[in-house]
Amino acid sequence: MARFRRSVAIDLGSSEVLVYLNNKGIVLEEPSVIAIDVLTDEILAVGEEAKKLVGRTPGNIKAIKPMKDGVIADFPSTEKMLKYFLDKTISKALIKPDVLICVPSRSTQVERRAVLQASENSGAHRTYLIEEPLAAAIGAGVDITEASGDLVIDIGGGTTDIAVISAGEIIVSKSIPVAGITFDDAIKDFIRKRYGLLIGDNKAEEIKIKANSLEDNQTIEVSGRQINDGLPNKIIITLGEIHAALKASVDLIVDGVKSVLELTPPELASDIYEKHIILTGGGAYTLGLKDRLSEKFQVDVIIAEDTAKCVINGTGKALGWLDEVDKGLDDGRKAKQKELEDKEKLRRR
Repeated sequence: MARFRRSVAIDLGSSEVLVYLNNKGIVLEEPSVIAIDVLTDEILAVGEEAKKLVGRTPGNIKAIKPMKDGVIADFPSTEKMLKYFLDKTISKALIKPDVLICVPSRSTQVERRAVLQASENSGAHRTYLIEEPLAAAIGAGVDITEASGDLVIDIGGGTTDIAVISAGEIIVSKSIPVAGITFDDAIKDFIRKRYGLLIGDNKAEEIKIKANSLEDNQTIEVSGRQINDGLPNKIIITLGEIHAALKASVDLIVDGVKSVLELTPPELASDIYEKHIILTGGGAYTLGLKDRLSEKFQVDVIIAEDTAKCVINGTGKALGWLDEVDKGLDDGRKAKQKELEDKEKLRRR
């Protein structure tokens, strides 16, 4: 049966929000930032425009990143941001859409309820949730219905989700608060300690991205503010220094993978070693990560195609399951109703 409601998939990340419309694909990709006037509570900018204001705003304007470690950190701001993006992608819709949102595997019931509540308050008719590693696996082209183990590592903005998937289920998973934002902070801290130079979040992200395309002998020019005299300054850093800055964070992800493999059933662990580890998410190309995982576990490591969009593409594909979910809910309601009617009949006898 065809759905008369629009179906919307949302990747509500710590760094970016991506929106996918059924039969249209990805229609929105913007930073998860909202700028608010704290005196009037007025929304001044959302997404790309708000990101430009980070670190550049006067006292009465606050640029907020409402998502932290993949979960809601500021509920009112998340609700406003989500409503803005839904209105932008489904303008003047008379019928409220059904929404499917991905969440980290480690998110608690309270955190999941917060996502559901924010979505419904933003204009959704009904909201469904899917765990990020499952969505990432689908988006990476993994046949999740096979009874065979696949290890997927999704490195997002706020969290890295590590999961072993088999027969459509997450068998073992771990979510750690080490991801793209952590890498940015590591670069900022390294430059501050080594050179006494302060740089912002956007500059650190720019260095991280640029490092992925550098040759070993190339360098990056970095500008910022000197700590000792407060004056602007420029420095030159090498690829080796960026590698050193990221090593501790990369090792935390490696430790997370190790702990997941230690809990994986032997048969599924054997499948993984015969196949490969799959990296997805915007942080998949992080300097040194792929080589470190391959070296540590002696397994081939591959980076999925269009890696930054694996989660949203997988969530979008999962929109086709909503009819089955609704059918299951309707069948459950009918069964419950029949049970109540049978009890009522027995009471009247």
